[in-house]
Amino acid sequence: MTYVEPPYTDPARLSAALKDDGYAVLRPADVCALAGCSEADLAALSASWDNLELDNYLKDGGRYRRRRHSCFIQDGAGLAQAPHRAHWQPVEYNALHGGMHRLFEPVEPATVAQAGWQRLLLSLGDVCASVAGARRWYVEAHQFRIDTLEGIGRPTPEGAHRDGVDFVAVLLVGRRHIKGGETRLFQAEGPNGKRFTMLEPWTLLLLDDARVIHESTPIQPDGANGHRDTLVLTWRAAGFQGEHLS
Repeated sequence: MTYVEPPYTDPARLSAALKDDGYAVLRPADVCALAGCSEADLAALSASWDNLELDNYLKDGGRYRRRRHSCFIQDGAGLAQAPHRAHWQPVEYNALHGGMHRLFEPVEPATVAQAGWQRLLLSLGDVCASVAGARRWYVEAHQFRIDTLEGIGRPTPEGAHRDGVDFVAVLLVGRRHIKGGETRLFQAEGPNGKRFTMLEPWTLLLLDDARVIHESTPIQPDGANGHRDTLVLTWRAAGFQGEHLS
């Protein structure tokens, strides 16, 4: 199967690309350089995707998605884990699952404690601050595994969407024995779009959520135990969604 290569960004233009185009895509080596960690540091995180819990909230009745979810607050160089809370989005941003308080199992403490996790979140938060100005960021982290054990798996069952945050990062952790899973981007207010497929583990897509709508196409099995693993991170200055700041 032929795939379209991602439109990789010169890492020196990362902030400029977000400001000019609303998105940027980094190669795994550039993600390591940005985070100040090694490929081994990121690879060490991957094993935790084998221990995700079934998502029981899918309205299409599917059993193809496993996940964990935790929240953090980044204030300058500090990153603190917030008390565990339900994930909530308004229906304006998620027509399928919006309005639901979905309480998932948290990211495992051993994962959060790893140097690769801490450096990755902090460095990407710094990029957000370089674009939008330094501020207190409310960060949500989602570990996803979409599998093909029962046939088709849908990374974004809600379709093309925005998340209702300031910035979104999608990192491919790995893909095994699947076909499909194409990333599609659309201008929120404009005619332009991009389509490509992330194949290398720890490829990064970083989005300005106000300007870019995104989705990933369904995956199909291409061998036994097919799955696609991603880490989705979001940054929001106005608090966690569903929470009103005083």
